[in-house]
Amino acid sequence: MALKITLKPQERMILGGAVVTNGHSKCELIVENNVPVLRERDILGADEAHTPCRRIYLVIQLMYVDEQNLREHHNSYWRLVRDVISAAPSMSERLGRISEEILRKNFYQALKLAKELIDYEQEVVSHAC
Repeated sequence: MALKITLKPQERMILGGAVVTNGHSKCELIVENNVPVLRERDILGADEAHTPCRRIYLVIQLMYVDEQNLREHHNSYWRLVRDVISAAPSMSERLGRISEEILRKNFYQALKLAKELIDYEQEVVSHAC
């Protein structure tokens, strides 16, 4: 099934591991095979991964777009998960759901759940202050 993507002017995306930047006008792309696709709004830069849950999101993002280094990304992910659960056991259930998707290689779905995890992290931190 083809995926139709409309890009705004200057919008960036990752398509099959390549960073693609649109030109000065809106454009439509049709992706006809199964490749990783991340729109700019879903891309987290390494410099933005300043909390434990954001680092988890980043490593899942890497699993999704950099399959050649999947083992390394998996190792990083499980290390981060252990650290987060140790510090905040209330995140165990959410991390469990994310981990299930990762084990199924449903990385995009894991990213969506990780966004919810980041929101929950912000909620937890705001209550602690």
